[in-house]
Amino acid sequence: MQVPQQAGGGWISTGLHWRDGQPVLGAVQGRRVHERVVAPGTRIGWLLGGPRRCTGAWLVGASERTPCPHHAVIEPDGGAVQCAACQSVDRGLALARDQILDDGRTYRLYLAWFGDGLLKVGLTAEQRGTARLLEQGALAWTFAARGALPAVRRAELTVAASGMARERFTGRAKTAHWWRHGDADGRRVLLDEARARAHRLLDGHAVELLPDHPVVDQVEVFGLADGAPAAYGQIDALAPGAVVAGRLRPPIGRYLLLDQPDGAEPLLLDTRRLTGWTLAPAAGRPASGLSVSPRVRPEEPDTQEALF
Repeated sequence: MQVPQQAGGGWISTGLHWRDGQPVLGAVQGRRVHERVVAPGTRIGWLLGGPRRCTGAWLVGASERTPCPHHAVIEPDGGAVQCAACQSVDRGLALARDQILDDGRTYRLYLAWFGDGLLKVGLTAEQRGTARLLEQGALAWTFAARGALPAVRRAELTVAASGMARERFTGRAKTAHWWRHGDADGRRVLLDEARARAHRLLDGHAVELLPDHPVVDQVEVFGLADGAPAAYGQIDALAPGAVVAGRLRPPIGRYLLLDQPDGAEPLLLDTRRLTGWTLAPAAGRPASGLSVSPRVRPEEPDTQEALF
């Protein structure tokens, strides 16, 4: 999977998103957009050029991203992918911060399961379909209710305040459950029961309850039926001149797992860290210049009772 070769500044990564059930990697050059579906088994090789720059914002009412007017430089190893000015006008961030009270769209309340003890409640615009659940890397999920934004937001807060689910989890907490996640039947029962509890909490709320929505399991979509690799390296930071390379496994949410040659451990890349870097083709070059932390499957708990 190569990026096009262009003069005039190169192509800046916009990371990975899901559309129509498919993972798509994007890059921009001004207002020009380049996108490719992520196909497992594809070899990728990217040379990163700096500085890392803000990729702009999605404005209210806009159908495409507006480029950053300041061409702002952002932290090379930070979690933010936008400058402060673009963050202040981005509709997604405004929605998350309750700065948009109603936008006229219909929203759905979801319950998403990321592992034992990790049940999340959230909302997504109905027109986005299931993209948000795929992008978050939910192992299983179900829709619980629908309605106008103010009503669904109140429902979300009610469920979260009950303690049965939380509004957010860290990426570290999610990835720790990729090794062991039980079976599909167990996930389905857990989410069916959670939805029933949520409906009892939402009695009297101005939302349409969805008691018969199926539980959607995404473990196989993410290639995690047998769990994550027993050991892999998690990329913690990128830098100018670094090379990201390997053979793609199925993406997990916004993460890419890259198999390495000669039996070396795979690498895990959060594509939000890739966002803002200028990419150039680096076919045939090994991964290099990366800050990596080892991740190892925990030992199975010893349940045998001691003899003495």
